[in-house]
Amino acid sequence: MTACQPTRSVPAAPAGESAGAWVSLAVVAAGLFLAVTSTTVVSVALPSIGTDLHATATDLEWIVDAYVIVYSSLLVAGGVMGDRLGRKGLFMAGAATFGAGSLAAGLAPTVGVLIAARAVQGLGPALLVPGSLTIIRATFADERRRAVAIGLWSTASGVALAVGPALGGGLVEAGGWPWVFLFNVPLAAILVALAGRLLPRLPRAQAATRFDWAGAALTTAGVAILAYGTIEGPDLGWAAPLVIAALAAGVAALVALVARERRARGPLIDVALFAQPVFTAANVAALVVFFAFVGAIVYFSAYFQQVQHHTAVTAGINVSAIGVAFALAASQSGRLVARFGPRRPMLAGLIIAAAATLGLLRLDQRTGIGAIWWDFALLGAGIGLSLTPMTAVAMSAVDAAQAGMVSALHNALRQLGQVFGVAVLGALVYARLPPAASAGRPLPAPQASLFINGLHHAIWVSGLALLGAAALAALLFLRQPPMRNDGQR
Repeated sequence: MTACQPTRSVPAAPAGESAGAWVSLAVVAAGLFLAVTSTTVVSVALPSIGTDLHATATDLEWIVDAYVIVYSSLLVAGGVMGDRLGRKGLFMAGAATFGAGSLAAGLAPTVGVLIAARAVQGLGPALLVPGSLTIIRATFADERRRAVAIGLWSTASGVALAVGPALGGGLVEAGGWPWVFLFNVPLAAILVALAGRLLPRLPRAQAATRFDWAGAALTTAGVAILAYGTIEGPDLGWAAPLVIAALAAGVAALVALVARERRARGPLIDVALFAQPVFTAANVAALVVFFAFVGAIVYFSAYFQQVQHHTAVTAGINVSAIGVAFALAASQSGRLVARFGPRRPMLAGLIIAAAATLGLLRLDQRTGIGAIWWDFALLGAGIGLSLTPMTAVAMSAVDAAQAGMVSALHNALRQLGQVFGVAVLGALVYARLPPAASAGRPLPAPQASLFINGLHHAIWVSGLALLGAAALAALLFLRQPPMRNDGQR
């Protein structure tokens, strides 16, 4: 199959599509909303958690990243298991696991218990998110309507980004930081019930080979160890033996994974897909986008609280312009992909996001939200515009039997970008500050100046990374075979 093809109109729904397809879309989008919200609500709660549980800066980073590491490292295995065991059942299991982890996190008496609970919480999206895109692919047979559906599914991320920080701030101020986790528990229970009643039971993939346990182990180990080294690098020093060993071991595991999967009969990851230039462009761009995007949300939230001494609610409202614009752009991006194909929306979105990010270099200690809200809005709009074509290209590269694997791989790269963004950009923001400064507490004026200096460095890295992703995508799309008049390549 090929990537979404340019056309001038969206056709009527095929006979196989019905109201049930849109109901299924609403359910799986709700699952994505919970998964993304669990990252954004925590970002504004970190100062309160640090104070109540006497957490160090590294502890706080692990509270964010324990969730994301488990989520990203198990996504591929979860996607392939869903293909074989059934997407509906695994989606329900993921929602239930997410709810259980949320309950444990909200009741955690110590930092160690909270980090462990966040890891359990991260297992939930690793099971339910890959099934989300697989269900969309199966229920929307037409590629152009599927692009619209993926755009609406992506909108759930934008809504979560829009309301998450403000919601987190409100929950912290109303009931304390445990409620940023406890509010998930009834929502997860409702999601399990809705999924059981409304999601279709899709045919399982007929596996010609046994499950690739070795590939799953190498994937999980490579992602998790590499993420561990990235997180510990800023705290221990990038030259520390433990950090070097972790980074080397993570890279070695991923190299071994590629070597194994190239010759395996039933590979967990079909690495031959990366021979398709547009597939590679879409996945690399997704990693870079989340590197720049989620890291920006975390550290702009910190800017408003630590430098300008705003409350968690105010900080959340200030950064919500990013998520609101994301949601609006993502809701329309699928229609643009259906009309024009994926190339132009993806490149335009990346360039807009890069320009908006670099525009924030004028930010200083006294910059009010009135002066930069439109930069935030353009950043969110650019990301929302670019993500749907990335996902549409990735999902259109394979047949139904591989949909879970590709969905999981694409989402895993997004989450891995998030891990690297939080760790690397955080290292830049707090590079010249004492360790205690990164625990989320308000900073005195001299330290606030150092924070701004580090934030500018992080902005440069994020903006240039987005421009680099745009350049790579443009180059690889140019290598696409020319399109014939019948729409085939």
